[in-house]
Amino acid sequence: MAPKRNAQTAHSVSPIPPTPKSTTTTTSTSTTSTTPTIPTSLLPASLKSNAGAGPGPSTTSQSSSTSGAGVQNWDKIVQSVLAQYVETTPQRTKLLDAFLGFLVVVGGVQFVYCVLAGNYPFNAFLSGFSATVGQFVLTASLRIQTTEANKGDFPAVSPERAFADYVVCSLILHFFCVNFIN
Repeated sequence: MAPKRNAQTAHSVSPIPPTPKSTTTTTSTSTTSTTPTIPTSLLPASLKSNAGAGPGPSTTSQSSSTSGAGVQNWDKIVQSVLAQYVETTPQRTKLLDAFLGFLVVVGGVQFVYCVLAGNYPFNAFLSGFSATVGQFVLTASLRIQTTEANKGDFPAVSPERAFADYVVCSLILHFFCVNFIN
């Protein structure tokens, strides 16, 4: 069945292409101002030069520079957090963090595959996804137990014992996941 045309889309076809419409906009300025007036003595030096300009193009440049400053602040925060992480985090913890990131990616790929391609052997998807989530939980607990800042929370657990527990629990987890596949 052919789609119906409404009055707006039913137009004649001409060999001459239409001319592009102008995208200029006109702005009108009013004499009444809704923004409060700030004395120039209270403004920072960078804004004092634009204080007498009134509402106009300079106001939009101020707001865009303000939003740019907000983005720059977030960039500085992210850079300082990343620099602090690189400088103070031990190599073992960075390795565990990389493995945790890998597990997140693998779990995401499994989920997307299940959504796009289907989940015909559902127990296989469930087993693989459960193994990924379970390994993530075990690795996160190993990271918590072996971090130097958490030594006070786990006084009786040495890093060697935490790793041994991690290996044993990983073996048990994967044993159940393999048996669940059938």
